[in-house]
Amino acid sequence: MKALIFNFNASNSGMKKLAFLLPAIALTFFVAAQSPADRQKAETLLRQMTLDEKIGQMTQVTLGVVGAPEDGVLDPAALTKAIQDYKVGSILNVTNHALTVDQWRKVQTLIQDEARKTRLKIPIIYGLDGIHGQTYTLDATLFPQNIAMAATRDPELAAAVTKVAAKELRASGVRWNYAPVLDCGRQPLWSRFPETYGEDVYIGKTMGAAVIRAYEEDGLKNPTAVASCMKHYLGYSASRTGKDRTPIYLPEIEMREYYLPQFQAAVKAGASTLMVNSSEINGTPVHASKYLLTDVLRKELGFQGVVVSDWEDIIRLHTRHNVAATPRAAVVLAVNAGVDMSMVPSDFSFFTLLKEAVKKGEVPMSRIDEAVRRILILKARLGLFDNPYPEDAAAANFGRPEYQTLALQAAHEAITLLKNDDGVLPFTSSAKVLVAGPSARSISALNGCWSYTWQGNDERWYPAGSKTIFDALRDKLGAANVLTTATPGFDSRDNYDTTTLKAAAAGVDAIVLCLGENAYAESPGNIRDLALPDQQVALARAAAATGKPVILVLTEGRPRFITGIAPSMKAIVMAYWSGRKTAEAISDILLGDYNPDGRLPFSYPRSMGEMVLYDRKPTEDIREVFNDNSGGGYDPLFPFGWGLSYTRFDYSDLQLSSDKLDAAGKLTIRVTIKNAGNRDGRHTVELYTHEHYASITPNMKRLRAFKKIFLKAGQSQTVSFTLDKNDIAFVNAQLHTVTEPGDFDVMIGDKTAVFTYR
Repeated sequence: MKALIFNFNASNSGMKKLAFLLPAIALTFFVAAQSPADRQKAETLLRQMTLDEKIGQMTQVTLGVVGAPEDGVLDPAALTKAIQDYKVGSILNVTNHALTVDQWRKVQTLIQDEARKTRLKIPIIYGLDGIHGQTYTLDATLFPQNIAMAATRDPELAAAVTKVAAKELRASGVRWNYAPVLDCGRQPLWSRFPETYGEDVYIGKTMGAAVIRAYEEDGLKNPTAVASCMKHYLGYSASRTGKDRTPIYLPEIEMREYYLPQFQAAVKAGASTLMVNSSEINGTPVHASKYLLTDVLRKELGFQGVVVSDWEDIIRLHTRHNVAATPRAAVVLAVNAGVDMSMVPSDFSFFTLLKEAVKKGEVPMSRIDEAVRRILILKARLGLFDNPYPEDAAAANFGRPEYQTLALQAAHEAITLLKNDDGVLPFTSSAKVLVAGPSARSISALNGCWSYTWQGNDERWYPAGSKTIFDALRDKLGAANVLTTATPGFDSRDNYDTTTLKAAAAGVDAIVLCLGENAYAESPGNIRDLALPDQQVALARAAAATGKPVILVLTEGRPRFITGIAPSMKAIVMAYWSGRKTAEAISDILLGDYNPDGRLPFSYPRSMGEMVLYDRKPTEDIREVFNDNSGGGYDPLFPFGWGLSYTRFDYSDLQLSSDKLDAAGKLTIRVTIKNAGNRDGRHTVELYTHEHYASITPNMKRLRAFKKIFLKAGQSQTVSFTLDKNDIAFVNAQLHTVTEPGDFDVMIGDKTAVFTYR
């Protein structure tokens, strides 16, 4: 159907018909952040700039272009060539691994010194991927990956860890962070799944907006703030095969329902920049889509900030996507579509090709000026024209002791207890345990991607004192009570020795079996299926065969199949990749020093043939038994939102302020939660709705709100939520976001009520 595919050549009149109603706040917030002085500075410079200087501002190269072979050392001649000859306006990345704070500050100073030698003295803006903390500064604090932060259901906590990341970036002299990832994690094979907030739209847009505000709300001139970058616009995570940077086939109704709202919320929250999806959608690379980059992003969402390409993605319009017959044609396509800055990143080809294109009339000067104006305004907002150098006030914010406390809190709240048969957990303080498996003595398997190196799997660069799961349990229980068959190195053959494991289990009370994934990032993390490696499955079966209770601890960035081994595990703990304090948090939970409260941000699949998401359609739930003997429906191993506690939370007295909601009104919903157990604990209260009938098949349930509370044993609390018509809206067949009259279920815990929208 034509209406359900992207129309990349949509006319303005067509766009008006399809457009979202843009909330006024989206435009107001961003324009307010652009002060008249910042805009005037940009306009004054723009009038003075030559074509070369303008194109240079649109050119971004990687550090290796200006660096010597030794990390953290610049090549003076190469730096001069980049900044003086090619007028480069932005640099990014590291060469191989994270640098010290002092190295970063020296690098930033030398770069800005060179920029000050240019005719107009325009400072360089430096960008890094600080994905779960300041990735690329040694000893910076690493927090849980986004998928784990989503499990906390705690936007305030997400904001708190983000502010630390911003401070440690700024302390390193870096003012632009390529985060957060707002891609919706609905394809668990995707190698960037751990960078997402999971399968739910509401969690994604709520956590994403909180993070963007945390990066920027102090004001970008303040040494506690950095410019955020919402990425990867749009639909990057919807790969058909799950392989990174592979084709996406996405009806526009699905794009607008599940993938666009996070970016709309990010624009409202004030995001300064945006990075483009590396892939193609329905045959059109997003870097070449004027419809997505201009009509939707600029005209519908009202975004006024800088759009930067992803790594090498403009030239790939020619070399990989084959939509541009020449390299210059690729540049023309991308710039005219709406890309403001090219992450080239390893040469100066973009500069040369864009200059040729402008001289041939293929890219208008108005488009060049538009892009450069945005870049200059961003630099002005960041205070780079006032002082481009690393600030002393920022340096004082690096590595503060309280950051480690916050990292532990974040890991505590993320880790999710999936199974606890017979109350095997928590252990007593006198328990004797065997710690086994490839993650037991691995640090990289606790942190994952973007951890001091791109892949995160080189443990040489992790901070001294980083603990493994074995270390942390030994600290808790004492060396005499903790045995291990594991050795350092995730892939060490000794970690999979079933004979040794069986022998060592003879004298212990339980086995803590640490399985999952070692760190990976982007394409190197591509896999063909979600099955755990055979040697890990064999280890789990050997552990179960000992007859000792086995506690399975999963350190993984995406759900790997454990269906075959889960029944023989007495307890299952989902630890994700939860950062610097993962091991300590795991030990606290296993020993009962912290009561687990994480909740799954995705449906943990049971099998490859049934990858059904929680917000499924009715026909995914109900199967015709006479022609379908496969079972199926929504039958995950563990459902979205699942998470156990060492206490029990009871729900009662669900009340609605009215049984009707009108277009101008609000509906207040209250429910009472009681901690009916004997341990204090945190608990997330989630509100779902289901529309009985609609013009588009309604979802079986959609998460509409959540609140995290803390209750002492025996304590009760009434939690309230407020809904309006926008909270129950959906995208209809005409691609409008609408709320239709009808009856709706409200579901909180095991309680349900009904209201009518009219």
